This record gives sequence, structure tokens and C-alpha cells, in this order.
Amino acid sequence: MAPNIATNTRVSLAELLDFVRPRHRAVLLTRRADGSPQGSPLTCGVDDSGRIVVSTYPERAKTRNARRDPRVSLIVLSDEWNGPWVQIDGTAEVVDAPDSVEPLVEYFRNISGEHPDWDEYRQAMVKQGKSIIRVTPEKWGPVATGGFPARLAADE
Repeated sequence: MAPNIATNTRVSLAELLDFVRPRHRAVLLTRRADGSPQGSPLTCGVDDSGRIVVSTYPERAKTRNARRDPRVSLIVLSDEWNGPWVQIDGTAEVVDAPDSVEPLVEYFRNISGEHPDWDEYRQAMVKQGKSIIRVTPEKWGPVATGGFPARLAADE
């Protein structure tokens, strides 16, 4: 059986967003006040402006950290553990309720499609005081897959 060879594929911004759109599992890396990293597993999407978006609450560590220091990274994963992934570095913007409601509608639509009752959804977002974090991609690594180094393919 041939070894699974790791890959690293450089992509344009458009290709990056096409890669991220169907993938909703990610880890958001923010910086604590002391500068140490803080990771948050979460669900993400891509908004109509090409930003990576995350639904959250204002009191969450990721939200406080992103508000204080907007330099963040996201590691977007495939559903399958050994599937392709990518790291995206960018600048975060935190939007709080009530200004977050329409961006949260867009977030929901882009991930899950239509809601059966948008008025009810909007009311719930206001009642819960939901925030949204929007990350503008500035730098990203190649889309990568795990596996053996290419030099081992010749060993077969």
C-alpha cells in the first residue's frame, strides 16, 4: 500500500474562500491580555464580503480578546480528521447586538440556509445579546493535508 503523502497547495483568496465555505469546524486563536494564545473550537462561515464569521457572546474570552487585540488566526478543519485544513491570519472586528442581528442572519443563511421564522430568529439574537466576530483574511498558509514526506513515496 502506497503511503499517504502530505500536500501543501498555495491558493488565491477566492480559492481560499471556496475551500472554507463548506467547512464549518475551526479553532479561533486569540491573544490573552498576557500575550499567550487562547484557542476556541467553534463553527464558522464566510459572509458575502469574504470575511470568516463566528457567532459568539460578548462575555466570551475569544470576544474579549479579539476586541482588545484584533490580530487573530483561524485553523479551518475538514469534517474528516485527516482531511485538508488551512490556517488563516487576519484582523477581527467584533459587532454586538443590535448591530449584529443582520450579520447573524447572513451567517445563518450562509451556513444552514433559510430559517423557518426570521422574525423569531432576529428576536432570539437580540434577547441573547449575540455578537459576531468577522475576520478579514490577510495571510493564509497553503491548504494542507497530513501524511508522510514526499521523499518516502519513492520507497514503495
